[in-house]
Amino acid sequence: MHVPLVILYFGVLLVLCGYGVHRAHLVMQCYRHRRFLARSTKTLEVAEAELPTVTIQLPLYNEATVVARLLEAAGSIDYPRDRLEIQVLDDSTDETRAIAESKVAALRASGLDIHYVRRPSRVGYKAGALDYGLGMASGELIAIFDADFVPQRDFLRQVVGHFQDPKVAMVQTRWGHMNRDHSLFTSIQALMLDGHHLVENRARFGAGNMFNFSGTGGIWRRVAIDEAGGWEHDTLTEDLDLSYRAQLQGWRFVYRPDVVTPAELPEDMSAFRAQQYRWAKGTVQTARKLLGRVLRSNLSFSQRLEAFFHMTPHFAYPLMMSLSVLLLPALILMPASDVRTMLLIDLPLCMGATGSLATFYMLAERAQGRSVWGAVRRLPMLIALGAGLAPHLSRAVWEGLHGMAGEFVRTPKRGTTLGRYRQRAELPWVEMVLTAVSAASILASIQTRHWFAAPFAALFTLGYGSVAFLVITEQSQRRRESLSAEAPEAAAPAPAPAPGQEELGVARAA
Repeated sequence: MHVPLVILYFGVLLVLCGYGVHRAHLVMQCYRHRRFLARSTKTLEVAEAELPTVTIQLPLYNEATVVARLLEAAGSIDYPRDRLEIQVLDDSTDETRAIAESKVAALRASGLDIHYVRRPSRVGYKAGALDYGLGMASGELIAIFDADFVPQRDFLRQVVGHFQDPKVAMVQTRWGHMNRDHSLFTSIQALMLDGHHLVENRARFGAGNMFNFSGTGGIWRRVAIDEAGGWEHDTLTEDLDLSYRAQLQGWRFVYRPDVVTPAELPEDMSAFRAQQYRWAKGTVQTARKLLGRVLRSNLSFSQRLEAFFHMTPHFAYPLMMSLSVLLLPALILMPASDVRTMLLIDLPLCMGATGSLATFYMLAERAQGRSVWGAVRRLPMLIALGAGLAPHLSRAVWEGLHGMAGEFVRTPKRGTTLGRYRQRAELPWVEMVLTAVSAASILASIQTRHWFAAPFAALFTLGYGSVAFLVITEQSQRRRESLSAEAPEAAAPAPAPAPGQEELGVARAA
């Protein structure tokens, strides 16, 4: 049993090390292309008379807590009124509809060209809404903002200059985080997203590799959307899908990390898991759909290799979960390493799998003028959170491999009303079992003197246990609130029927 176990265990670890080496490569790319990236942050001026027409699309679905803030911000954008159109693409089924309609009417009365748009059905979810609105849009450029984003007043003037280059299809800006400091949990999420925006996007843009529209906080050339085949909804990441199709057509993307659009981060674990599940499943679906086409294209080898890593990062989650399961039998069956073996083999493997994370997130902090030690302090919890998400996102990978499309589950927004929207979740049975297994691995690593394994087993235990605890706590609170809300309704006497309706009530009861 020793040989197959060793092969399997170190095989999984080596693949994870490969993704770690890729993260280090992205850091080097940022450093190598730092001058180009610095030059690219300059706003390109456009004469007032030559500003292009812009349509801002605001897709909504049950966003009562944030819709007013979004429409106020969009209506305050500094741009000539005769060249600006706003579409409120509302698929809502709750009070969001009344709030949005009222706000649109007020903005329209102020002279803004804004339209409230409802479609016959929610087919295609967000991609379907964007496509429906595009059919009636008047702008040469299409800017898109999700409901929890707050576009800044100078957003359009900062980015439209890039479209003077006829090959530019899309300009993506950086996401900001309004509630970064709400809790340790939101600060870790902020760090994760900063790594994506300030390392991954900058590295890919600087090196001339493909990167993606992030679904919001960006602006498209309409012709590029049309030439790429338009918005398609056979995956849950329509933004990544369209991005690759457009770039395979020869269009170029621009990234502007200096233009920041603030947004909310999920403040509870259930909502965060739902968001990450959609992203993971959709990315795998997009890889199924387009990765073969990318690898067979006439792109350079480095571009195709980077595209592979870009479209497959979520496969690390089933590998990470497998590693945590294999750790316990490996500790029991494999002899402990001597000091020399640990220094020559164990330490480099551990550094390859996790050491690159430190430099990756330190660069993300440094790029926005924050202390790099903030990333170091949060790194253990970030690794633990990644481990804790592994079972849930492994399921997303499996579903993405075996089916296209699926339900687009929106991320609940807090906005102005805490608790208005909550994400349902199943009990985290797998996470609870893996917590026990990883805890046993801690004891086994100490008893067998596998010293390097102990901290990793502890992180797995912390990650699985924290996710399970938070999900159980949130869902228990949700059930208590539901019962509290139902109790007064059950106790209240039934309203007397209006005159002339007694017979109707009897007939309905019958």
